[in-house]
Amino acid sequence: MIAHLRGRLISKHPNQAIVEAAGVGYDVAISIPTFSDLPAIGSEVALHIHTHVREDALALFGFLRLEEKQLFEKLITVSGIGPKLAITILSGMPTAEMVGAIRANDYARLTRIPGVGKKTAERMCVELRDKLDAFGEARPVAAVSAVEEDVISALTNLGYQRAIAEKAVERAVASAGRENFDAVFRAALGALSK
Repeated sequence: MIAHLRGRLISKHPNQAIVEAAGVGYDVAISIPTFSDLPAIGSEVALHIHTHVREDALALFGFLRLEEKQLFEKLITVSGIGPKLAITILSGMPTAEMVGAIRANDYARLTRIPGVGKKTAERMCVELRDKLDAFGEARPVAAVSAVEEDVISALTNLGYQRAIAEKAVERAVASAGRENFDAVFRAALGALSK
C-alpha cells in the first residue's frame, strides 16, 4: 500500500496528476483544491496517498494536505459514497466549510455539490457529525439571504462558476444591501465585469 508519494510532476489536470518516482509514473486521482495548489510541471511534489484496492483495479488518490486526505477517508465510510464521489465532494467545497456544514446539518449547502443529493447529504451528516473532532473548530458558514441565493442562482444560470458568483454577491451586498434582488443583481454583474 502506498501512503506517501514523492517525485517529479509529469502531468496535471483538474482530476488527475501523474507523478514519476524511481522511473515509474503513478496515475493519481486528485481534487480541485489539490490541483490548484500543485507546483509547475517538472517540479518536485509530495502527495499523501490513499490506495483504494478493488478486485479489478488499484487506484491512487492524492492530496497535498493531510487534513484533506483524512476527510476523504471519512467520506468513503459513508454508505453510498465511493472514492470518486468523495473526490468530487472535496472539489465542491473547502475542507473547513464542509466540516462546518456537516456539523450544522446544512443539507442545502451540501446538496449544491454535484453528485450529492438530499439523501447523501443526510447520510453524510448523520454518519460523520460525531467523527470530525480531529478537524478542530469549524469556521462558521456565512448565512446567505434568500435574495442573495436567488442572485447567485441567476449568475450560475448565466454561466458563472458558483464560487465566483458568491464572491460577486458578497461584494454587491456591501453596496446594495440584501433586500432588493434587482439592486444586488446589478451590483454583482458590475463587480463581475470589472
